[in-house]
Amino acid sequence: MSAIALKLVEALPVAEVAEAETFASVTATPTQAPAPVAAAPAHPAAAAHAESGKGSGGTGDTRWRDRMRAIIPPLFGIALLIGLWSLVAAKNASIPGPLVTWDAAVKLFADPFYSNGPNDQGIGWNILSSLKRVGIGFGFAALVGIPLGFLIGRFEFMSRMLDPIISLLRPVSPLAWLPIGLLVFQKADPAATWTIFICSIWPMILNTAQGVQRVPQDYLNVARVLGLPESKVVSKILFPAVLPYMLTGIRLSIGTAWLVIVAAEMLTGGVGIGFWVWDEWNNLKVEHIIVAIFVIGIVGLLLEHLLLWLAKRFTYESR
Repeated sequence: MSAIALKLVEALPVAEVAEAETFASVTATPTQAPAPVAAAPAHPAAAAHAESGKGSGGTGDTRWRDRMRAIIPPLFGIALLIGLWSLVAAKNASIPGPLVTWDAAVKLFADPFYSNGPNDQGIGWNILSSLKRVGIGFGFAALVGIPLGFLIGRFEFMSRMLDPIISLLRPVSPLAWLPIGLLVFQKADPAATWTIFICSIWPMILNTAQGVQRVPQDYLNVARVLGLPESKVVSKILFPAVLPYMLTGIRLSIGTAWLVIVAAEMLTGGVGIGFWVWDEWNNLKVEHIIVAIFVIGIVGLLLEHLLLWLAKRFTYESR
């Protein structure tokens, strides 16, 4: 900075120091060439449009291809099923084709909740009755099976004591337990619920016990060193680690329960989708039976996907 500029800075008040320094810098380098001026940027909207046009084309094509890969194979599978169904219906007049079944489904679901007495109710009431029995039996199975699985996985003595009983009873068909339920409860409805309880409890016990046994021993050693009580070990260590196994057992149980309830209701009667199928067979309405088959499959699929979603939500490894 030149001597003249320094004197000017000393003489100026504080508010004008910045302006004086700017003047001094200009006077110190009078011959310095000005910095090259950068080219004016394009309009922001035009730049954004150009950028989106450059990248969105490839991204949009990729997304479209992914959607087509996800949609087209199932559509081909459904078309194949309908084609085979139509071919069989054309060869056998006793089997209704897709169009006849569709018309019957439209009429059924036009009023699914009508009620003309205990033995003549809409398909909606029958589905809800079956879901109610499944829910009650499944709930009791969870209340008994999950704690029992924790005990079997946590304590070797309990595992050795109950292993022969579980190995003996688990292969028994759930319908073999239905007469026992009728004998004990003297009513068809609790007997069907009892059957759901029996078929649902085994996957919960086995998957929960396996999850407890797979908890790393280091976790339990740390808990023992810290002197944690058993309640804290279960709530803070075992439960978070075992939760994915528990949900897998629950998913397997709900699928088995929904399969068994249809057969149990065919034998016990009353209101339910299984009894409704048998009643429609007695009335020789085969198209209604086919509608019920699709309804049973869709409900089971929805239940399974709901539990898969819950399993993903509560799996810690996926977070």
